[in-house]
Amino acid sequence: MEEDSWQRILKRSLKSPEEIAHFFDLDPEKVKKIARNFRVQITPYYAELIKAKGDALYRQVVPDPAELEEADGAADPLSEDEDSPVPSIVHRYPDRVLFLVSHLCASYCRFCTRKRKVGDLSQIHPRHIEDGIDYIRAHSEVRDVIISGGDPLMLGDRRLEHILKLLREIPHVEILRLGTRMPCYLPQRITPELAAMLKKYHPLYVNVHFNHPDEITEESARALSLLADAGIPLGNQTVLLKGVNDDPAVMKKLMQKLLTVRVRPYYIYQADCVKGTAHFRTTVEKGIEIMQALRGWTSGMAVPYYVIDAPGGGGKIPIVPNYLHSVSDEQLVLRNYAGELFVYPQVRPKKERRQRIVPCAAAPPQS
Repeated sequence: MEEDSWQRILKRSLKSPEEIAHFFDLDPEKVKKIARNFRVQITPYYAELIKAKGDALYRQVVPDPAELEEADGAADPLSEDEDSPVPSIVHRYPDRVLFLVSHLCASYCRFCTRKRKVGDLSQIHPRHIEDGIDYIRAHSEVRDVIISGGDPLMLGDRRLEHILKLLREIPHVEILRLGTRMPCYLPQRITPELAAMLKKYHPLYVNVHFNHPDEITEESARALSLLADAGIPLGNQTVLLKGVNDDPAVMKKLMQKLLTVRVRPYYIYQADCVKGTAHFRTTVEKGIEIMQALRGWTSGMAVPYYVIDAPGGGGKIPIVPNYLHSVSDEQLVLRNYAGELFVYPQVRPKKERRQRIVPCAAAPPQS
C-alpha cells in the first residue's frame, strides 16, 4: 500500500543521537546532551537533501550545542498555554482556534516555537482530541479551525479523516486548515489517497512550511501538485532564520519558486523568542530589508506578510517598510519600491453648499 510506503520511509529516519552523529560526523556525546532537551529526528529524504544542498538545510534540523548555551528566551514565548481552555486547543483570536492533534513530526525543527510540547506524548495526547472537538462544538463563534501539532499528517489517513469528519459535522465551523511540513520533510506522505480524502472536506486549506529554495525539489513539487489538483489552496509559512534565508536574493528565489509549484507565500515570521534559539534570530531590520527587496521587484503574489507573533500572546503583528514619506492636509508624499518620491493629493472636504429648491411642476389637469 502507498500509505505503508511512507511509513516505511519514516521508520528509516535518523532517530537516535548516535545515528545523527554518525551520519553527519559529529560527537555522539554532544548530540545526546542536546537530545535530552528536545527530540531529534531527520527523515532519510531530508538527510540526503542536506548532504546534497548543504548548510542552510543542515542548520534547521541538526542539533547544535548553541541550543544549550543560550539562556535567553522562554519555553512558551507566545503564552499559548494561557489561551488554552483545554489541552488540545489554543483560542486566542475571536473566531478561530488552533487544534493540536499530534505530538509527532517527521523531522524536528531546532527553532520550533512549541518545543515544550512537540515530541512529548504527555503534552499533546490523543485523549485530548475529543475534548477539543467538544470545545469547538460548544463555541459557536469558532468558524475557522487550524489543525496542527506536531504535524497532523503524522496521523494515518483514517485517524485524520475521523477528526475532519467530526469537525465538518459542527454547523458553525466553516473553514478547516491544516498546517504541515510533510511536503518538505517527507513528500512521500502526500499520496493520491490522502489528497482524495482531504478533497471531501472543502473548504479546506493547507499551509506548508518551506524555508529555503533548495527544499523545493521534484519530490516536493509532486506532493504539492497532488494537493493543488485536489482543489486545495496552498499557502506557505516561512520563518526568517540566520544562516538559512536571511538574504534578500535567497528569500526572493524561495517566494518565486513557491509560486511555480502553486503555493502562495503567506507569512514570513520573525523567529520567536524560544529558549535556546537565539542563534537563529535576525534583527527586525533584516526582515524589513528583505521585504523591500520583494515588494515591486517581483510579482505581488510572491510578497507575503512579514509578521512578529508578539511575545506574551499579542498575536501576529505585520511589520512593513515605511513607504509613506510625509503627510499633510494637502498631500501625501510616497516612496515607491525604487526609492523615488511621488505626490498624491489629499481630498479636501467641500464647503457645505446651500441647495436651491426647485418646486415640482404642477400636474396637468385630468381630462
